[in-house]
Amino acid sequence: MPKSKRNRPVTLSKTKKKPGLERKGKVVTEIKDAIDHYTSVYVFTYDNMRNQKLKDLREQLKSSSRIFLAGKKVMQIALGRSAADEAKTGLHKLSKFLQGDSGLFFTNLPRDDVERLFREFEEHDFARTGSTATETVELKEGPIEQFTHEIEPYLRKQGLPVRLNKGAVELIADHVVCEEGKPLSPEAAQTLRLLGIKMATFRLYLVCRWSSDDFEVYKEGLAQLRADDSP
Repeated sequence: MPKSKRNRPVTLSKTKKKPGLERKGKVVTEIKDAIDHYTSVYVFTYDNMRNQKLKDLREQLKSSSRIFLAGKKVMQIALGRSAADEAKTGLHKLSKFLQGDSGLFFTNLPRDDVERLFREFEEHDFARTGSTATETVELKEGPIEQFTHEIEPYLRKQGLPVRLNKGAVELIADHVVCEEGKPLSPEAAQTLRLLGIKMATFRLYLVCRWSSDDFEVYKEGLAQLRADDSP
């Protein structure tokens, strides 16, 4: 007689934890470890995040610093949300600035070096769909010398009024790719990339700084954080 499935024992110790909870717990642990290993902690915000550029910066600073970009609540839990549960005296002050596009920068670098690093950090890249155009780009009627005939069908798909004339790509009318201050359409973003025009700049801004004997807020970074967080 076959055994009933209802009577099969269940070993609770083998029940797997949810991957998301494990990941969050690991981040909390790593942040708590960083608190003990670094002398200063900064909250920072950013414009036009580029993951590869951030990865390069992490590698550049790995001997002196560590960057965390995680869920805001996870980072707040690690730091402490109040004086009663903060990991070190005054650390909970950072938590209220963890909003919008923000992260934590742990470092042993002097304050002047950190401020100069963030002030000078700037990486240009191609703008993505939905980004705001920083200038108006208009193509005039006539030959477009930077494009070969093979790309002409693709240009038409991007909305450009083009044709082949004796093997050369030419515009049959003036064409506005994008207008300053307006969001980029998918077609405009692709056309700007083809033209080699970079409108996005990945920048970092310091919002506030904590050390064992000091706490400071940076006005420019705070204004940027509030601007990014506004509807």
